[in-house]
This record gives sequence, C-alpha cells and structure tokens, in this order.
Amino acid sequence: MSEKKMTSSRRHHLKSLLLQIAHDILEEEAAQAEQEKETYMQENCPALSLPGSSQELQELCKKLHHQIDVIDEQRYDMESKVAKSNKEIEDLKIKIQDLKGKFKKPVLKKVRMSADAMLQALLGSKHKVSLDLRANLKQVKKEVKEEEKEAVGDWRKNIEDKAGMDGRKKMFESEA
Repeated sequence: MSEKKMTSSRRHHLKSLLLQIAHDILEEEAAQAEQEKETYMQENCPALSLPGSSQELQELCKKLHHQIDVIDEQRYDMESKVAKSNKEIEDLKIKIQDLKGKFKKPVLKKVRMSADAMLQALLGSKHKVSLDLRANLKQVKKEVKEEEKEAVGDWRKNIEDKAGMDGRKKMFESEA
C-alpha cells in the first residue's frame, strides 16, 4: 500500500490542535468586535452630563431627539440598501439557475376537481361563482354556401345542344 494511513491518536491530536486554533481565533475576533464597539460608542455617544436648569435640560432633549432622528434615517437607508441588495442577489440566483438549465420540474399530482371547486379554492369561500363553460362560448351559426346552380331545365335540350360538332365547338368557345 503506497498510501499511509494516519493513526487514530495522530488524527485525534491534529483535530484537537485545529479546534484549539479555531477557538483562539474566535476569541480574538470577539475581543476585536468588543473593542470596535467601545471606540464607536466613545466617538458617537459622549458621556452624559445632566445640567441643573430646566432650560438646559430642554436643549439637551432637543439635541438628543435630533440625533435620534439622524440615526433613524441612517438605519432606514441602510435597511433599504440591504433589502435592495438581497433582492438583486435573489434575482441573480434565479438567472444563474435559469442559465444552468438544470431546474427540475416537480412531478404534479393529478387532481380531479370541478371548475366550480377550483374557483372557490382560488377565490375563497366568500365568492360564490357558478361557472358554466358552455354559456360563455360564442354561438357560431353554420352558413350554408349557395353553390351556383345552373338553371336546371330540360336535360334533353342540353344534350342536343352539345351533340355533334357544333356542340363541341360551342363547349370550347364557352370555356375560353
């Protein structure tokens, strides 16, 4: 065997080392996130000093309300950007799925349902719709085509006219 198998103790030791390294990295990331949070709070939220007079308290309240409004606008803008990005991502995923062409159509069950029951299921029970498909069809009348009928007269007269060379000559002249 050219492939050497790793012993279980060696595999267990390597696995524990990987888990320990991953744990240390997660702790560092958490500490870094906490530090970033502290610096952000110090920059944007200075220590609160409560003034003694009511006039100064009102000014402080107005200032805080203004800051709240600005923060809410920023939050709303960020949420709308995130929603727009998510929608674009979903659209791109759908386009990728379409381009791959590996979309499997699910097998649909055959359902025996009348048209009335189907409409009631779609529209809900509050809509009582009776569907008579034949009533909605357009009435079509058959037109009888009148073929040109030659004047039916005495048939012997017709034969006598066409008999002989004169009759044949008349037939050729009438056709041309």
